[in-house]
This record gives sequence, C-alpha cells and structure tokens, in this order.
Amino acid sequence: MTTADVRDPELPGLLLTTERDGLIPLLRARPDADFALPTAGCPGWTVRDVLAHCSSALMRVVESRFEKGVFSPESNDRDIAERAEWTNAQVVDELERGMTEAGPVIAKAGGVLDMVALGEWVHGGDVRDVFGEPGAYAGPGLPHALVLLSRITREKGSLPLHADLDDVDEPLTLGAVSGERTPARFIGDAATLVRLYAGRPVEGRAFELAGAEAAELNIFF
Repeated sequence: MTTADVRDPELPGLLLTTERDGLIPLLRARPDADFALPTAGCPGWTVRDVLAHCSSALMRVVESRFEKGVFSPESNDRDIAERAEWTNAQVVDELERGMTEAGPVIAKAGGVLDMVALGEWVHGGDVRDVFGEPGAYAGPGLPHALVLLSRITREKGSLPLHADLDDVDEPLTLGAVSGERTPARFIGDAATLVRLYAGRPVEGRAFELAGAEAAELNIFF
C-alpha cells in the first residue's frame, strides 16, 4: 500500500496553508494593474477573476454553502460577479481567510472536498504563470499536491499512468490500474505533469507522453 492509497485528512489543509504563505504576500505586493491581466490557464478570466473564484469557492466550503449547481461554470460566474465592486485587496483578504479556515472543514468531509484544495493550488499556479513568477504548478506545495493528485486520479478511475519525473526522486503512479489498459508513460518535470492533469497549456515544454493523449489526463474538465 502506498502513501496515496491512504487519505491523510490534514493534507488538503496543509496544501492550502502552504500556498497561502507564498501566494498572499505575492499578491499584496502586485499593483492593481496586474489583477487585470488575462490568464492562459483559465481563458476568458483575468487574474482577479481567478482569485475571486478561489476565494468564493473556499468560503462556500467554510460556510457549508453547497446549493444545487455549485462550482458549475454558471455558479462560478455568479460568484465572480458578486465581487465585482470589491477592491482587489478585499478579494485577497477573503482568499487568505478561506485558505486559512477551509482545511479543517475539508478534513472532516471524508475526501469529497479534497479536490477543492488541489484546484486552489493549481489556480495559484495560474496566477504565478501570468506574473512570470517561479514555482508555477510547483514550489513548496508540490509534494503535497502530487500525493493528492495520485489518490484523486485513482479514486476517479482515471487512466493508469507511470510518471518518471525529472525533479522528483521516486516515480509516481497515477490513475486506476485495472489491467484493462496498459499504463501510459510520462517523462518530464512535475510542473508539466500537473499542467497536463489540470488541462493547462504545455506548448514549448519538454516532455514525453506515450500511451495516452494529453486531453485524456485532464481531471478538471
């Protein structure tokens, strides 16, 4: 049995607070103009839109507000629109609170909300990518994110994949190994692997993927 086979209820919260400690100071240091920059990871959304989506999603978790259709594209757009009159600082404040308070709620939820934490971390990568900051889809939270990614892909029944990562010592097994399909093979860096599973652009990045199409890996479609 591997680490990814056993759920650590504290891991999603640890991923969130690790991301909080790096992302929030970065955001507070950026000028307002940077919040209007378009994102490549979320076409049609600006940095501010991504952050408003992140903060609202976390507050829904904190306040246990899960009405029908929550986290759908329409729900996400409404959440962003509700914050249209907020200052950028108010959005960042709410995001900081959500990253701080959501962990214990996710821990008690038994696993159904773990992907929220992973998605928030990915969105942090979206923002860093726009800003040209190091650590997009990597950084201090990467080890926690990879454990979550491995377990979530297994539980979702994603196609099996063996990843040999340039910047991680141990190979990573993802997806559900059923014997019905030969595991695909990935060779490259961990950030590119995360980009593939998150459906983010990988143009210009050096990697090998055999036995699967990139679109088959996306767990956030």
